[in-house]
Amino acid sequence: MLTGMTEDDWSIVLDVFDAAQSRRGEPGHDDRKFLEALHFFTVHNITWRALPAEYGNWNSVWKRFWRLSRTGVFEAFFQLLAEAQQFLPGCRQICRGL
Repeated sequence: MLTGMTEDDWSIVLDVFDAAQSRRGEPGHDDRKFLEALHFFTVHNITWRALPAEYGNWNSVWKRFWRLSRTGVFEAFFQLLAEAQQFLPGCRQICRGL
């Protein structure tokens, strides 16, 4: 668990991420690993090719990121997290960490 988030935090984040995604197309294989890869990429300010193998093939992670970015999933994800912050007690801590 590289982000320092608890299992309860992950439960909230994964539910919100799932709600933000389109129902069309092939679902991701492991949303948690994908989000941890994005976190690692951002925090360590690396190139996609330098992404550690534990997150999967760098090109697959990049393609998924690119596809989801183009469809507005991340905007919806952060908007839903912001809205959930008002209703879910654990969400305040998660939102501060992002």
